[in-house]
Amino acid sequence: MNQERMYQILLAPHVSEKGTLMADANNQHVFKVAQDASRTEVKQAVEEIFKVKVDKVRILNVKGKNKRFGNRLGKRSGMRKAYVTLKPGNDIDFAGTH
Repeated sequence: MNQERMYQILLAPHVSEKGTLMADANNQHVFKVAQDASRTEVKQAVEEIFKVKVDKVRILNVKGKNKRFGNRLGKRSGMRKAYVTLKPGNDIDFAGTH
């Protein structure tokens, strides 16, 4: 897989309270990924970009919520998330301490 495709697959880390607890307890990290990304592509991208070893990847689709904007109805766009479990001894540091 080329470098450009790897950065198209991993869009951003998904920062949430649940994700932070999972990172501390289970060595799992949550990423927003492209709609057409597969498990093997996500695994390769995380291993190459962050130089870690991935144990397993779980992917799920989050549906967009229906929202009301004043008198109009709207719909937020959905997203695809990947829960990446790292092998023991590996860690990703998003804080980026210099």
